[in-house]
Amino acid sequence: MSDDRILRVALAGGGAFGAKHAAALRRIEGVEVAAVVSGSLDSARKFAEEQGVGRGVATLDEVLAMDDIDAVVLATPTPLHAEQTLACLEAGKHVQVEIPLATSLGDAEACLKAQRSSGLVGMVGHTRRFNPSHQWVRGRIGAGEFSLQQLDVQTYFFRRTNLNALGQPRSWTDHLLWHHAAHTVDLFAYQTGSPIVQANAVQGPIHPELGIAMDMSIQLRAENGALCTLSLSFNNEGPIGTFFRYIGDTGTYLARYDDLVTGKDEPIDVSGVDVSMDGIELQDREFVAAIREGREPNSSIAQVMACYRTLAALEQQLDASLRPVG
Repeated sequence: MSDDRILRVALAGGGAFGAKHAAALRRIEGVEVAAVVSGSLDSARKFAEEQGVGRGVATLDEVLAMDDIDAVVLATPTPLHAEQTLACLEAGKHVQVEIPLATSLGDAEACLKAQRSSGLVGMVGHTRRFNPSHQWVRGRIGAGEFSLQQLDVQTYFFRRTNLNALGQPRSWTDHLLWHHAAHTVDLFAYQTGSPIVQANAVQGPIHPELGIAMDMSIQLRAENGALCTLSLSFNNEGPIGTFFRYIGDTGTYLARYDDLVTGKDEPIDVSGVDVSMDGIELQDREFVAAIREGREPNSSIAQVMACYRTLAALEQQLDASLRPVG
């Protein structure tokens, strides 16, 4: 498309992440958030008013029928991601879907097939690829100044009840493997530049009400020998989020979202890494640039498929561990 034409984007999802995307897209020149879809028409209108964007509409189908909508950002409940990604592509809209792309390998592969058939931009919100902290480490790796030996990651939340990031009841259940582990599995392969050749997982007891494991441990090995150790929990009482420790041959670095320190807790200035310190904004800028330039984006559906194949293999291991022996 022409660089001087306004790119009209629809945003599906009026929750915490939808608000982050709305704020990010407002900061990108030549982009208009033209429509917002949420759980109800009232909530969509309220969200649109709060964010100062577009107008609230009742359904995604209504958005997909609009001829003047160029692209859709999906920040909707995880169980809807694959189905809605397919609907956007079939309607001729470029699409960026928040992580995870799908909760099964079959659904992820269907999205890849649809994207390739359409020729449209299909991107998945693997934000860690875009956070300035992780970009800085990747720059050192690319320059041959740092070789990753082990990525040690903690992903901790406190979710013994089914509430979202705003403390509101959820209509769906979050998942440590398909959602939260996906960030690290993809980042590890991305930073090493080497395929994952070994993956192991164990999980704690299944929660009697939520029906999911509340604790999980994952080990990965890349073809080049680098290791990844990932601990995940919904039981953690303390700081929440994901914290990455890069252990290499020339240093140790701790990444906390967009911030970075050395292994001795010395701050590293990453303000000059990119045009923003906001990983979500950088992710959205890549989506917009790929559409305007007619190219594959970083974190395209094709690029992240290896992650979902690894998650599917880990799920098979975990399912097998639950089956009675004998």
